Amino acid sequence: MKILPALLLLFAWAGASAGQDAREIYLQHCAQCHGPDRLGAAGPALLPQNLKRLKKKNAVQVIARGRQATQMEGFGDKLNKEQIQALVDYIYTPLKNMPVWGLAEIRASQIIHHKPGSLPGQPKFKADIDNLFMVVELGDHHATLLDGDTFDPIHRLATRFAVHGGPKWAQGGRYIYFLSRDGWVSKFDVFNLVWAAEVRAGINARNLAVSQDGRYVMVANYLPHTLVLLDAKDLSPIKVIEAKDAQGNSSRVSAVYTADPRNSFIAAMKDIPEVWEINYEDNPPRGFGKWVHDYRPDSGDEPEAERFPVRRIKLKGILDDFFLTQSYEKIIGSTRGGGAQVVDLDLGRAVAGVDLPGLPHLSSAITWPRNGTTVLATPNIRKPEVTVVDTATWKVIKRIPTKGPGFFMRSHEKTPYAWTDVFFGPNKDLMHVIDKQTLEIVKTLKPAPGKTSAHVEFTKDGKYALVSIWDMDGAIVVYDATTLEEIKRIPMKKPSGKYNVHNKLTRSAGTSH
Repeated sequence: MKILPALLLLFAWAGASAGQDAREIYLQHCAQCHGPDRLGAAGPALLPQNLKRLKKKNAVQVIARGRQATQMEGFGDKLNKEQIQALVDYIYTPLKNMPVWGLAEIRASQIIHHKPGSLPGQPKFKADIDNLFMVVELGDHHATLLDGDTFDPIHRLATRFAVHGGPKWAQGGRYIYFLSRDGWVSKFDVFNLVWAAEVRAGINARNLAVSQDGRYVMVANYLPHTLVLLDAKDLSPIKVIEAKDAQGNSSRVSAVYTADPRNSFIAAMKDIPEVWEINYEDNPPRGFGKWVHDYRPDSGDEPEAERFPVRRIKLKGILDDFFLTQSYEKIIGSTRGGGAQVVDLDLGRAVAGVDLPGLPHLSSAITWPRNGTTVLATPNIRKPEVTVVDTATWKVIKRIPTKGPGFFMRSHEKTPYAWTDVFFGPNKDLMHVIDKQTLEIVKTLKPAPGKTSAHVEFTKDGKYALVSIWDMDGAIVVYDATTLEEIKRIPMKKPSGKYNVHNKLTRSAGTSH
């Protein structure tokens, strides 16, 4: 009977020893690039939240053989199989405590490559700035600046590891802001083809937004649970806003977008049923986000207005994804549990429900005029359909069957068609083209048999549609948006999103904002 406790102690000691060995292996071989606390340094953070796209069995291969097109070397000649497995188990173990990444840490990470105003204000190349594209190439962590008139690459730049969330154009196409999964914000001067500034705003980041006036950048973080406001000039941190409700419950931030007519950012919370509006005017509206008995300036009821006040809108459920209407008066949000709700930002409450089962990808939804009303169309990550909704009544007009669940949907004001991919499932190489008035699929394209087709973007005049082939031997395929015939194929390394200056800065109804 006394043997059992002894065995338990032995197993406990062995487990602790293995864990200690793994940490020692990490500190010896990994800490220099990924940081002793696994929060990242020259290399990305090695935490479960940051490794969701890398399966554990694949991580074993990366550690043993290295990663192509990065500085990650292989350790198969230095570590045995047991040591590599112990290392994998270690980096997939969550941290015991929420890591600190506040103003001091953000400020210490800031890199100024070129001081504001130190570079020429004219581009080094000849092209229509309004019709430039920035193409993110995930395959080898680069991006390509593309001329939208000739479809010739102008410049190819190395990005941070795992850039995602869609880079954001600003100031008429002079600058574009990138965000990496482990929180690095990088400002690129397109006119001079150089990085201007960088800062690490978080440890695991979701996306960023740039204010309409080009003065501020807001970053949504999963880790830590914060929104981070940066000065767009040099990415200096201005404010860190903790994502907590009135009861102190902490939340990841799902996404943040700019709402131009409102002079504010809109952010959705991942773990609490709230949407936040953060005003960025120099003189915010009186009483913004607060209960004030008398708003008159001479009443004395309102204290001195604070900069970047937060207005918290309580919801009926947590939003995983949402869409902003063109007027920026309403958002339509969905949850993984199913269903969607319409939230009036002026009233500060939900005003309607929408019959959207599965998981509609509303941040990729688009709108267009049809039969005297405006319709919204969204792909669905879980269901093989595109759902079309009347935004006047919030009733479903039609469910268009597709060859599989989709991820991206795009159109343009000057084209009669909407394009949607079949991102998930065996038919991932297909691209559906839908007539926006009949709501029928008029053609199904197969740009590269066996390879994923995704993410359409249009030239500024809507004449051409660009499709990504998500493969290491991938390409951007250019189609005539009227005849649907292929025009040109540009080889690239797993190109994901591509972003047109005009369409993004004018907030085209045919693209995401």
